[in-house]
Amino acid sequence: MFIPEPQPRAWQRWMHNLSSSRWGAKAFSFFFHHVDNTALKWSNGRFTFGGWATGLPVAILTTTGAKSGQPRAVPLLIIPYENALLLVASNWGGKKYPAWYHNLRAQPQCQVTYRNETRAFRARAAQGAEYARAWEHAVNLYKGYAEYQKRTGGRPIPILLLEPLSK
Repeated sequence: MFIPEPQPRAWQRWMHNLSSSRWGAKAFSFFFHHVDNTALKWSNGRFTFGGWATGLPVAILTTTGAKSGQPRAVPLLIIPYENALLLVASNWGGKKYPAWYHNLRAQPQCQVTYRNETRAFRARAAQGAEYARAWEHAVNLYKGYAEYQKRTGGRPIPILLLEPLSK
């Protein structure tokens, strides 16, 4: 599979607790993407701090800006799920949706780069029973999503499924 099924170690699961806490999420939301971008640059695309610290796959999602039309790249936790990749628009439990979510709603075609391999995908929102299964899968992997849901001020947390454009 393009992105392997994650198997975090015990110490990495401890990091999940830290990053899902109120203060941990606030701190990490400000600096994780900077650290990951630097680590990716230094490692020639093979290493992210977030991936190492959590045991979860962090990849680069490249979208087209909803307003600018320009390419936008962001390191994100991307979860393998059935024949797709799963994105959780939690924004660390913030009250607003992440920018990449707006970008994918406006232009669903995107690219995911993982360890220097880039593939094309089309995003669609999970709905109904599919959403419930995907949410359960995501929370089983990273319990922080359940904590984030409590802090969104009632904002639902969308799940997007990225389906490959070619096999």
